[in-house]
Amino acid sequence: MSELPTKARAVIIGGGVIGCSVAYHLAKLGWQDVVLLERKQLTCGTTWHAAGLIGQLRATLNMTQLAKYSAELYGTLEAETGVATGFKQNGSLSVALTGERLEELKRGASMAKTFGLEVEVLTPEEVNAAYPLLSLEGVTGGVFLPKDGQADPANIALALAKGARQKGVKVFEQTKVTAIEQAGGRVTGVVTDKGRIEAEVVVNCAGMWGREVGRLAGVDVPLQACEHFYIVTENIPDLPRDLPVLRIPDECAYYKEDAGKILLGAFEPLAKPWGMEGIAEDFCFDQLPEDFDHFAPILEDAVARMPILETAGIHTFFNGPESFTPDDRYLLGEAPELQGFFVAAGFNSIGIQSAGGAGKALAEWMDAGEPPFDLWDVDIRRMQPFQNNRTYLYERAKESLGLLYADHFPYRQFATARGLRHSPLHERLAERGACFGEVAGWERANWFLPPDARAAGETADYRYSWKRQNWFDYAAQEHRAVREGVGLFDMSSFAKIRVEGRDAEAVLQRVCANDVAVPVGKIVYTQWLNGRGGIEADLTVTRLSETAFLVITGAAVGRRDLTWLKRHIPEDAHCIATEVTAAEAVLCVMGPKARDLLQPLTATDLSNAAFPFATMQEIEIGAALARAHRITYVGELGWELYVSVDMARHVFDTIMAAGDPQGLRLCGMHVLDSCRMEKAFRHFGHDISDEDHVLEAGLGFAVKPDKPASRFGDFLGREAVLRKKQLGLSKRLLQFKLEDPEPLLYHNEPIWRDGRIAGYLTSGNYGHHLGAAIGLGYVACETTEKPDDVLGSRYEIEVAGERVPALASLKPLYDPKSERVRG
Repeated sequence: MSELPTKARAVIIGGGVIGCSVAYHLAKLGWQDVVLLERKQLTCGTTWHAAGLIGQLRATLNMTQLAKYSAELYGTLEAETGVATGFKQNGSLSVALTGERLEELKRGASMAKTFGLEVEVLTPEEVNAAYPLLSLEGVTGGVFLPKDGQADPANIALALAKGARQKGVKVFEQTKVTAIEQAGGRVTGVVTDKGRIEAEVVVNCAGMWGREVGRLAGVDVPLQACEHFYIVTENIPDLPRDLPVLRIPDECAYYKEDAGKILLGAFEPLAKPWGMEGIAEDFCFDQLPEDFDHFAPILEDAVARMPILETAGIHTFFNGPESFTPDDRYLLGEAPELQGFFVAAGFNSIGIQSAGGAGKALAEWMDAGEPPFDLWDVDIRRMQPFQNNRTYLYERAKESLGLLYADHFPYRQFATARGLRHSPLHERLAERGACFGEVAGWERANWFLPPDARAAGETADYRYSWKRQNWFDYAAQEHRAVREGVGLFDMSSFAKIRVEGRDAEAVLQRVCANDVAVPVGKIVYTQWLNGRGGIEADLTVTRLSETAFLVITGAAVGRRDLTWLKRHIPEDAHCIATEVTAAEAVLCVMGPKARDLLQPLTATDLSNAAFPFATMQEIEIGAALARAHRITYVGELGWELYVSVDMARHVFDTIMAAGDPQGLRLCGMHVLDSCRMEKAFRHFGHDISDEDHVLEAGLGFAVKPDKPASRFGDFLGREAVLRKKQLGLSKRLLQFKLEDPEPLLYHNEPIWRDGRIAGYLTSGNYGHHLGAAIGLGYVACETTEKPDDVLGSRYEIEVAGERVPALASLKPLYDPKSERVRG
């Protein structure tokens, strides 16, 4: 293509495998006037040197479905385009060298069944049969997925590019984007070194240049290039050509047979970030300098694990850059800062196996104006602005690459780039034995080491395991305090959004499924729905005045929810939404003795009659002022105290001094979660998402389809709610309690109903009060089935290959009538 068009419907920046995939899938959807721009040559950044491993099992159902689609697509591309892709399904074998790793692999194998993947759990002897070249020293078992495989990465991208061209996409190489234009909060086009293109949408598929391209648009794209190493041996005589892809994560290594040679690659524990001073203008199919010393420990283990390598010469020692994100999940979707600007970048060394599905999902998102299904795992809206900071990215990238093959223990915390966002109570909590975790940059107390344990020399650190971790018994004590006495949680990380203006009520009535036309001081629990009745947000709205409301939502979803709200405020509405999270600390006093503790500290009457559930009042506490919200996420009597940051320590000290004689216990996020699990409270991102219908999630009580329409129309999703009521439910969210108190649940465990898999757990935790692990999960059902029919079945939950009988319930197993909450 020699002539650059002046207009296009879509401009895609970047000619790697993901850019080519987005172009291909937009064209398949019938989009005309799609232009793909590549600064140098197609595949010249990371794609050309990728290892080409095609794995299908990912951490969630939808990510697995995208990877499955990638494999299916690559199997057909050669016939469609005539470009050989080298795709073969020779399977993949993951090998464990510890009992903990084998537990992880077994849990993954159980999860694979619910996702429709063929999977086999292997004994060490069966591992040997599947990969005879392997030394079995220390091997505890393995997992084999026969439909996994490998392919030629560059040719996959070139096949996608050819398929896109055949459908009308214009591809321009040697064309660099120098500016991105916008007006009124929406992208309008790009400027290149060959001319300007007006565009309706722009897609950033620039790989390790993605951050810089984002900056052209004023969009944060947090990713960092790291050096990635592998070697390719000389030809090995009689090397079997049907060997599966081999992963030995305990040795940070992967292997694949490649034309009679072995490719050995690594995800070493301490990575080497690269390109901190920028990437050279002429970078194209370049390699980075060798660092054999860095790779030597991996090679030494590999020679012991695969003795044939000892006599095999090294043909190629390769070092090339790949981009990594702060949480090892790629970035996909429409940027929160700029409408019409989409991102698909930061693929963390799984770009080849992800590109087919990710390109299809993003194309469908662009086409429909909303994600085709729940993509929150990779949605760019999960990222916080500070995560685009170069120092932050440098520190985190050193860890994130190695975590790809680290043990993926439950509750595992990042160790790098910590300590960015602190509650004003942070030091107070640290002094009292807090062990901190991190969400959205916030340091939050996950559990507390009691004084006697501190006196005995123990430290508040995690010791990870798939079994009961070192904090389990401490969490049980915190849990009992909340259920029997009183506990204090620091929830300052709550995302807080003020919605103000004379049209604030009308706007929120349009966005909220519940009725927020309530008196001042009333708290409303509600969902924000999309056109399918799926849940876009799960939060509370408190009416502060006639023209002001406060939205409270989770720390991880604050940016997502603010973006959703702002994009649904009509242009002619007198209404603004402002994020005010850092302005207030939040102290949650929860438990049956919460009133006894707080009443002496305030002149406000905290009785049930004077201060009913789901209301707010401004109160004095100690010598300070606070806004007290009577609401709970743990299922007990309690108040959330919103205090300006400058007074937060005083309020905390006042409560602690009064609480010591009453056995007040500081409590962490793990207990908040275990309490909410007993009460069957939903958690956005796990139990509810934009593809889960609000009625099937059991939240119909918070939906008011008969409320009057606001001046901006009926609430979003109303028609989908009415339609579902008419058609009936095809799945139901149930709560489960294991009959055996020993196994632990986390999420994604298969649900067996009368001997057949009927779903999987969306979340799990241990119910210390109920005395066993508790899970929530959707169970498929017929639309004509009554609740008693669903509950009348026999249920089991599969844990690491073992099926454990479980009690199922549609009502919360703890306090089903919420008598304790309202007492």
